[in-house]
Amino acid sequence: MTLTQLEIFSLVAELQNFTAAAARLGISQSGVSHAMRELERELGVELLRRGQGKAELTDIGLQALRRARGMLGLAEAMRQEAADARGLRRGTLRIGSFGPTASLRLLPLLLAHYRRLHPGIEVHVDEGPDEQALQWLQQRRVDIAFAVLPDPRFVTCPLIEDQMMAVLPAGHVLAERERVALAELCAEPFALTGAGSGELVSRLFQAERLRPDIRYRCGQLLSTLEMVARGDAVTVVAELSLPSRPYVEGYVSRPLSPAVRRQVGLAILDEEEASLAARAFMKMAARLRSEGGLEEARLASAGCT
Repeated sequence: MTLTQLEIFSLVAELQNFTAAAARLGISQSGVSHAMRELERELGVELLRRGQGKAELTDIGLQALRRARGMLGLAEAMRQEAADARGLRRGTLRIGSFGPTASLRLLPLLLAHYRRLHPGIEVHVDEGPDEQALQWLQQRRVDIAFAVLPDPRFVTCPLIEDQMMAVLPAGHVLAERERVALAELCAEPFALTGAGSGELVSRLFQAERLRPDIRYRCGQLLSTLEMVARGDAVTVVAELSLPSRPYVEGYVSRPLSPAVRRQVGLAILDEEEASLAARAFMKMAARLRSEGGLEEARLASAGCT
């Protein structure tokens, strides 16, 4: 069993396709197939179920994938420890990010500082909803992830705080209020966004034992805002998720009553097992926060009123 075989296995499992994995790795499809056959022969089990151009994990394959990614993570940590002895000049950092708050406001600032400190580190960013980013972290698909805090499952570093906002059509009667209660939104058609803080919004209603009239589920924030602007629905999103320069006209945002604060930060699985590149990223982010270097992200918050 070699690290190369494990890397190929991990990528085939992620892409669910031998041809796509071969193209990503820059090798032939036969080379990918050979590596997988040899790995399965050595383990004596079928890891992938082939069929109709798609490769799906078997039950034992899913277990093996977790182990493989753990071993690959440890191998990368060893490489980066060696790189640290040379000044952290090389290595890879995989980041899980979500929504406008992390991907558009925080990440560009953090990466700009990180590149200046460690220009030789190659950074890969995967984007998805907040819970998916944390699933990637648990699966060791990423080394570090943005998270809504607190989250006792991980070692975390808080970065920025905002509040949850009711988003309403501009002519809506509730738009005249300075603040809006969650219960008042339950009488309106509700659009639940799958992006960013969608899971948090669902938990807010559940905690108050309220049931919003969910008529729409949107995968993207901008489509949700468009729906609200048309007068079709209301919604709740985090303040820093709203665009600083509205791409959509016709909606307003109002703080919830009582106020609901949201804290966003970084998370790693384990400080000792985390790669040096991930630890350096978290340390840099914590220093920026303490020095006020992340205020630019807060000041760029939505100008929608």
